[in-house]
Amino acid sequence: MSAFPDEDWFKAYQARVNADRELSVIGHWFTTRFSITVGDTRRVLTVEQGRISQINFAPRFDSRPAFGFRAPMDTWAKFVSLTPPPLYNDFFAMLMRVPEFVLEGDGLVAMQNGRALQRMMNLMRKEAA
Repeated sequence: MSAFPDEDWFKAYQARVNADRELSVIGHWFTTRFSITVGDTRRVLTVEQGRISQINFAPRFDSRPAFGFRAPMDTWAKFVSLTPPPLYNDFFAMLMRVPEFVLEGDGLVAMQNGRALQRMMNLMRKEAA
């Protein structure tokens, strides 16, 4: 079993997202690219109709996702834990109350896909499936 944010962890996450029945319904219009940055480690996820079609594990400076989430490892560790502490249980709560968790880029694209994005982010915790 690999640990967040290793490549194997993200591949397992991709499989979990792509097999999720709820996301297959609510994610029909969710098509974009977004990044997840953990400390200095950045991943760019390509999403097509609510499914992760590609993960760029070594994005270059010219990789331009529409939006992204950035936080230090300890913040992400709380979020992906099986039982996250208060304020770390949902990315909306973290955006509002955890200053280290930052939405970068076009927030409008993120919020236009808010429900599908919320489900996709919650699937980062295995038990959410």
